[in-house]
Amino acid sequence: MNKFKDYSDHDLIELLRQQHILAFEEIYDRYWHKLYSAAYKRIQSRETAEEFVQDIFTSLWVNREIIHIKSLSAYLFTAVKYKVINHLHHETIRKQYLHRQLQVLSEADNSTEELVLVNDLHISVERQISKLPPKCQEVFKLSRQENLTMKQIAAQLGISEKTVEHQLGKALRVLKMNLKQFTILITTAIGLV
Repeated sequence: MNKFKDYSDHDLIELLRQQHILAFEEIYDRYWHKLYSAAYKRIQSRETAEEFVQDIFTSLWVNREIIHIKSLSAYLFTAVKYKVINHLHHETIRKQYLHRQLQVLSEADNSTEELVLVNDLHISVERQISKLPPKCQEVFKLSRQENLTMKQIAAQLGISEKTVEHQLGKALRVLKMNLKQFTILITTAIGLV
């Protein structure tokens, strides 16, 4: 039986600061589902909601000695809120970027065949990006759509530059492998073959 079940959030925070793993586990058990539900309700993605909650708890454990929490519930739900806002902001930027890219390509040459090809490429790229694991997607978007350096991405996500490099390489390999057919189509369409 968990002896921390009856502890207040305040008491759990104090024990957490003292690196008491069972206090952390009680906080996790007490709040995981509520935080997941709050995130999922706003973004409608199970994987992303789970990743947000895991990131929040990881951050809570890593920063346990330096964070000052007056209300554990308020702190955790505010963390979810900011994760969701950041995610939605990045999604909006990504969509605007892709829309602008499609417009530029459309304005360059209005031939129907090329527009269809560009649209198919756009859809395929989006589909392939959406199949990437959430962390890999996030690294790719920060690198390619927001033009952040690996160092900036690592700092923003709280991961190592090596992890950023690995995630970006993985994303590029998947895109390259799954979009090969478009290389042939584009080459044919512009008359290089």
